[in-house]
Amino acid sequence: MARAFVYVLDSFGIGGAPDAKAYGDLGADTLGHIAEFCAAGLGDRSGLREGSLHLPNMAALGLLESAKMSTGNWPAGMVEANRIYGRYAAASEVSRGKDTPSGHWEIAGTPVRFDWGYFPDEEECFSEALLSAIFEEAGLEGSLGNCHASGTDIIQRFGQMHIWSGKPIFYTSADSVFQIAAHEYHFGLERLLQLCEIVRRHTYDYNIGRVIARPFVGETAETFKRTGNRRDFSISPPEETLLDRLVAAGRDVIAVGKISDIFAGKGVTHHLKADGNEALVDASLRAIEGAHDGSLVFTNLVDFDMVYGHRRDVPGYAAALEAFDARIGEITKRMKPGDLLCLTADHGCDPTWRGSDHTRERVPALMFGAGIRAGSAGIRSTYADIGESIAHHLKLAPGQYGTSFL
Repeated sequence: MARAFVYVLDSFGIGGAPDAKAYGDLGADTLGHIAEFCAAGLGDRSGLREGSLHLPNMAALGLLESAKMSTGNWPAGMVEANRIYGRYAAASEVSRGKDTPSGHWEIAGTPVRFDWGYFPDEEECFSEALLSAIFEEAGLEGSLGNCHASGTDIIQRFGQMHIWSGKPIFYTSADSVFQIAAHEYHFGLERLLQLCEIVRRHTYDYNIGRVIARPFVGETAETFKRTGNRRDFSISPPEETLLDRLVAAGRDVIAVGKISDIFAGKGVTHHLKADGNEALVDASLRAIEGAHDGSLVFTNLVDFDMVYGHRRDVPGYAAALEAFDARIGEITKRMKPGDLLCLTADHGCDPTWRGSDHTRERVPALMFGAGIRAGSAGIRSTYADIGESIAHHLKLAPGQYGTSFL
């Protein structure tokens, strides 16, 4: 029986979303603009990397052809592979949002057909009624922030006052999120997680997708740093996903990174945590080595989004892509006959784009394995085709949404 290994390169969009204009993202292209930046000689950062973007392994799986299908343009300066070994496609999102849960749930065969709730982009974005209810249950005297902000900026602005006052930092973004930053030691990690559970209960009626714990350490604005103890408190997917279908069939679903949080633990039999892309790849390799026949190993590589995309760090994003590409051989060496490797993404986060939010883009869908027919699978009308392709490979009955392209 086959196994499947899915890696979500969080935010690695390839432009061309047919509805990008409706989201204010017409022209956004994460891969394309990073490639342009590097081809122009702007990608070097203190010796971290240099020259055009170089992703030979993903190119051999069809990444560049997928990007050209999506936008009509070849990524600047990138070298065509001598041979394409993978089955490749460019997938459009149909879910109503460009957020992490929507993208992952749709990849797993369940598009989001409802509208998420969002907090207004105003100076005081959280209502007095919501804050009062949270303060009363949590025993808080108040909170800081209460605005739209990026995670790194908000702790620099309010971190010192947070330590002095003991008040947590509340903030949101263009996504359907309520985020809480607090110091791991001065406020306490367990206390932060308990507060997030309280806030999660009070935000269900607002249809907010996630409450996110954002712990940090350090004593000054110059030394504050977020830690790897982030935790996402998500609502459950509205319908059965590929993960649920696998568990119902008696299979193992091994979630690496924040996958279990994104699915609110549903359809997950084992989960592995790690901090940073390198450690996440290491954890996924250990999972592959121990995975039984019929298993799914589902990994999210969060650094592309959290560390580089949102912070608009183009050379850092380029270097991280090259670092992951260099490790693909370690993954394929662990594959057995019948195994499937899938590389994809959940949305875009163009680091050259205005603001610091996600961008509405198509994503690559790259499939590789012995017996998998190489070549183009065209432009797919939904990410759910990715989940149905995996389901087909793992010999599950077809789901309600999407069509296999294997």
